[in-house]
Amino acid sequence: MVNLKRNMIELVKEIKEGEIVTEKYITPVFIPFSVVYEAIDMTQEIDKSEENKTTASEKELIEKFLDFVANKIYKGQFTKEDLFNGLHAPDGIRVLQEQIYL
Repeated sequence: MVNLKRNMIELVKEIKEGEIVTEKYITPVFIPFSVVYEAIDMTQEIDKSEENKTTASEKELIEKFLDFVANKIYKGQFTKEDLFNGLHAPDGIRVLQEQIYL
């Protein structure tokens, strides 16, 4: 089979004696095109939320991002809680968006 594109995400697992312990995850070899359709819906939600920003809607959207990345893109290699607690805050939204924009 051809060499298909794969994404990678690195999550912080713990901080030991001032050292950051991370784990890297790679997307499955194949992601169905139907996942792209779902990602398109999510990007439309992002665009709409930027027009009507509320704290509740932004939190809800982040929850959807976390669930989508953990379960649809990475097929449960980690939980959405692992993702939520393992992303570095200043980069978190950007990293999630990079994963969604396959």
